[in-house]
Amino acid sequence: MIKTYREGAVGALLDEYERAINDLQQVITDISDDELITIIDAETSDSNCKSIQTILAHVVSAGFAYAIDIRLMGQNVKYPDIVLRWTIDDYRKDFDRLFVFTVETFRNIHDDQLEEFDNTKKINTLWGQVYDIEQLMEHAIVHVLRHRRQIEKFKIILHGQK
Repeated sequence: MIKTYREGAVGALLDEYERAINDLQQVITDISDDELITIIDAETSDSNCKSIQTILAHVVSAGFAYAIDIRLMGQNVKYPDIVLRWTIDDYRKDFDRLFVFTVETFRNIHDDQLEEFDNTKKINTLWGQVYDIEQLMEHAIVHVLRHRRQIEKFKIILHGQK
C-alpha cells in the first residue's frame, strides 16, 4: 500500500496526528467490553486515568478541545463533555470523528499561520499553558502517544490478572 502524505507543515502535523490516533486504535482493538470498564488504577487521584474507558473518554474530549481552541483562538470556549462509552467500537468511531473535525479545523489554516511569536496572539489553554497552533498540535499528538503508552501498560496489568 502506498502512503500518501499531506502537503506542507500543516500536512505533516495532520499526518502525525492521524498516525498517533491510528496507533492508539490498533492498541485498543483487542480490549473486551469488560476490560474497557475495569478499574485498573483505583489509587490515582486523576479520575481520567482509572480505567481504559476513562482514559479514552479523556483523550477524545481533549482532542476536540484542542481543535476548538485552534478554531476559536482564545475566545470564550465551551469545551465538550467527557462521554463514557461502553464499547471499543464506539471509541474507535469517536476517534474517527475527532480526526475529521481536526482536519476540518485546518481547512483554512496555512503553514505560515502555525508559528506565532506574539504571546498576545497565542492560545491560552484550560490548564494555563500558552501555545501557538503548531505547539498545540504537537501537544495533541504527544497527548495521544502518552495515553496509548498508558493503555499498553494497563493491558499488561489486565492480562496478568487472568
